Amino acid sequence: MRLILPLSITFITGMIMVLHFFVPHQPIKLLGDNLQEWYMIVASAAIFLGALNLMHVHFRKIKLKLKNWKYSPVTIIGFSVMFVTGLIYGVTEARPFDFLFMNMVAPMASTMFSLLAFFVASAAFRAFRASNWRATLLLTSAFIVMLGQVPIGAMIWDKIPLAKVWLMTIPNTAGQRAVMIGAAMGVVSTSLRMIFGIERSYLGGTD
Repeated sequence: MRLILPLSITFITGMIMVLHFFVPHQPIKLLGDNLQEWYMIVASAAIFLGALNLMHVHFRKIKLKLKNWKYSPVTIIGFSVMFVTGLIYGVTEARPFDFLFMNMVAPMASTMFSLLAFFVASAAFRAFRASNWRATLLLTSAFIVMLGQVPIGAMIWDKIPLAKVWLMTIPNTAGQRAVMIGAAMGVVSTSLRMIFGIERSYLGGTD
């Protein structure tokens, strides 16, 4: 029963949502709309549980003096300040929460992405070694795109910005769509495996 019940719920819910997409009529439409509302409720509860887990993990790191535990008080204090400020004053514009977000969270996020740029540059340097024709093609395309982004590219040759636009519009878009189609097929495959009970990893240790 411990195995049959969750598999049955998954199968029924999954089939209702599949039918809800293709059959916009009652009672499928009503059931699908209700399940979507329940999804929002469950997602909200998951966010709350995630916040509790965040506090638990960092309090445990402080208690056991685990690696980098000195950063945990900063996380706890920052989370608590933002949480309490949002509860008391709200999260709309021109409120303390908005001030803290725009003047603390946003600059720190920008700093994080700025630091990531150096790691991206390092990874690109290693990946752009022309060891075969694919790497050579990638290196050439990246070089043209980077030149097309700066004024010196147009000074070298006025066709470089046009080549950059073509590369970003045609081959890059085709590659992105291929990745999205592949990811979508993977999602569909995994969803069908879960609906029909083939994939059971989400059940944990249920027998």
